[in-house]
Amino acid sequence: MFGKCMDLSIIIVNYNSKDKALNCLKSIEQADLSWINYEIIVVDNNSRDGIAEAVKNQFPKVKFIQSDRNRGMGGGNNLGARGAAGEYLLIINPDTILRSDSIRKMFDSYKADPQIGLLGPKLIYRNGQLQYSCHRFPKLLTPIYRRTFLGKFAERHLNDFLLKDYDHESARQVDWVQGSCILIRKSLFTDLAGFDERFFMYFEDTDLCRRILQVGLKVIYEPMAVVIHDHERASAAGNWYIAPFTNRLSQIHLASWIKYFIKWKFRANL
Repeated sequence: MFGKCMDLSIIIVNYNSKDKALNCLKSIEQADLSWINYEIIVVDNNSRDGIAEAVKNQFPKVKFIQSDRNRGMGGGNNLGARGAAGEYLLIINPDTILRSDSIRKMFDSYKADPQIGLLGPKLIYRNGQLQYSCHRFPKLLTPIYRRTFLGKFAERHLNDFLLKDYDHESARQVDWVQGSCILIRKSLFTDLAGFDERFFMYFEDTDLCRRILQVGLKVIYEPMAVVIHDHERASAAGNWYIAPFTNRLSQIHLASWIKYFIKWKFRANL
């Protein structure tokens, strides 16, 4: 059991996702957090959805940070972390909904092992279906297989990437977890200089987990903590052969993929 001396900063980065962000805030408000001192920080990436006024009116205790530009997911979370007072950071996407005990269970697992650097919960869709959110590191062609018809011929490759060789019902050490909901000590996040902002969006979570493993700490997937992730693969919308030319998120994903493998010298593993 943890006392009120422990401090947590919950960071949400918004970009034109006001309704989802407000639902996320409601779920935090309804969660059992009586055991911890915490703050909530909303960073707005210069969107035009009226979230500043909505947060002020509905959640006056929330710390609101207005960015002067769209910094991307990594940059927005870095901005929030710089303004955070907590010893721990819970970084969550605006399209997540926390269960009452989600944060507590994440902390229970995190504090049980001092070698844990970063921890992610089990993510599920609204219908309760498992979302594959912990992975092995991608290989060079993994994004191509995931987004084109070539994936039909690479089922074994994709199953390996998605860790389909286990049932996702027990905690285990993994290569990386999706950044949709992660718990990390602020000191570690600061020591690692946060998310690498060369990744505007996509691969920033993969890269962070890789750097955590590089310093000898663990990345843990904890299915006892469950978070609803109302996820839409917007970057995969449209025909695969047209999307790189017409879909801005597909273009960003492609750019991050290239930057990631250049940074890590095309090595699939550490």
